[in-house]
Amino acid sequence: MAQLQSAEITGIVTEVSRLTAGLYVFPETGERIARGLDDALSNGRYHQSGAPETLGRLVTEDLQSVNGDGHLRLKFHPHAIPTEQEDGAVLAELARAADLSLGGVPRIERLEGGVALLKLAPILFPLDMTGDSLNAALGLVARAEALVLDLRECVGGDPYTVAHICGHLFDGPTHLSTIYDREEDAERQFWSPAPAPGPRFGGSKPLYALISGATFSGGEALAYDLQQRGRAVVVGEASGGGANPRRGFTLHPHLEATIPTARSINPVSGGNWEGTGVIPDTATDPARAHETAHRAALADIARLGGDTPSAEEARQALHGRADDHPTPPDARL
Repeated sequence: MAQLQSAEITGIVTEVSRLTAGLYVFPETGERIARGLDDALSNGRYHQSGAPETLGRLVTEDLQSVNGDGHLRLKFHPHAIPTEQEDGAVLAELARAADLSLGGVPRIERLEGGVALLKLAPILFPLDMTGDSLNAALGLVARAEALVLDLRECVGGDPYTVAHICGHLFDGPTHLSTIYDREEDAERQFWSPAPAPGPRFGGSKPLYALISGATFSGGEALAYDLQQRGRAVVVGEASGGGANPRRGFTLHPHLEATIPTARSINPVSGGNWEGTGVIPDTATDPARAHETAHRAALADIARLGGDTPSAEEARQALHGRADDHPTPPDARL
């Protein structure tokens, strides 16, 4: 990979500064960050960073130095990225990730007691890219007595996909979020769609969402929307804290400026998870979140009663675990 020349570095940083000042969702903060980049460029901070990866790291440090926005970056891509369209880099990255993750559904499993585990990672892909895989997975878990939704490695996603998933987890259209766009100076609401024909998990059975410090952006949006509506119990550790949707601009074959141009507003909390992350209802080591949620789901199934084979299996599983670990069977762990 060719080293960057001085004129290239100046051009890249100057363009990042211009985009940040002109598009960042918080105008005053964007102008302050842009002035910092201009000062650092004038002082020679970037001109010894001949490698694109090094320049990306230094500029990202400065972009995030004011308010820590994890979406505001000069992102290095090891593979050459498209230059002909906005967000070309992320679209190429999504296509590779989709091929490697079975369309964003790398794991489906039936756990003891009729509990289903559905892992969504690494991205909640646009529906036109992997909707068939997602719909097949959601249909498969619809018959479960309880669902554990694993978002611990979900680092982003499309808000329309978030709404689509929620359409399988609520019983009717539900206002999930509103996104304010600076450039348009307008708001756009996102609702879960009306129930579609076919099997659905629905809005009443126990639902748990697993998160970790790696969970970010669209993965956080799904967990937060479910939590704020009281639909899911969130288990794990506080997530990464990126709530401002971004746009991507290719500035070099291996460098993309990602600029948050909008912000998410939850209709229940009136805010979002930017900076703080989604705070779990049940805090635990993410490595144990799967086990914790499964045990709680078994307790839910036992408490709700029912005479299905899965419910009986759940009661037997809880009884056996209670013998080993004297914990009340209806405890939320």
